[in-house]
Amino acid sequence: MTGAHPIDEGPRWRGINHLALITSDMDATVRFYQGVLGARLVATIGTPDFRHYFFEFGAQNTVAFFEYANVALETFAKPAGVPDPRAVQFDHLSFNLPDEEALLALRDRLKSAECEVTDVVDHGFIRSIYFTDPDGIALEASWWVLDATGRPADFGDERLFADPDPVAAVRELRERGEVDAVPHTRLS
Repeated sequence: MTGAHPIDEGPRWRGINHLALITSDMDATVRFYQGVLGARLVATIGTPDFRHYFFEFGAQNTVAFFEYANVALETFAKPAGVPDPRAVQFDHLSFNLPDEEALLALRDRLKSAECEVTDVVDHGFIRSIYFTDPDGIALEASWWVLDATGRPADFGDERLFADPDPVAAVRELRERGEVDAVPHTRLS
């Protein structure tokens, strides 16, 4: 192996502490995430240069927003899953729901707040709805029809691993249970 780490030595992840996004209007963001989505505002930081607010999406799982002072932001809306040269590091964020009833209830809640939302899209192992926040950030809400988490991966299960021509790393995982090499990164 060239610099790879065995799977059983990895960190014991407990979800996403926070995903940091940017907003051009923190007040509208609070009104949407707490008021429309029902995500509880759990913490705020404020300095002369920025605000940083955290919304809970499960125990110890938050989405946070920065609002920068005196910075003109050029926002744009990009639908989920549609390529855009302005969005090279982020496509969309999907929130997890426990079942289809919760998915339909959220869809109704969004509609009653006059927010555009898609019909339920069946992706096989998950079902989803798509919508945006006030800054045009592409959002999704999903529930696992076939939960792939919390159990060993079965790379032979074509319901979950349906790419007929997977990348080399997936072939290595399927054959040996680990990747042969890992990329090196640098801080900018």
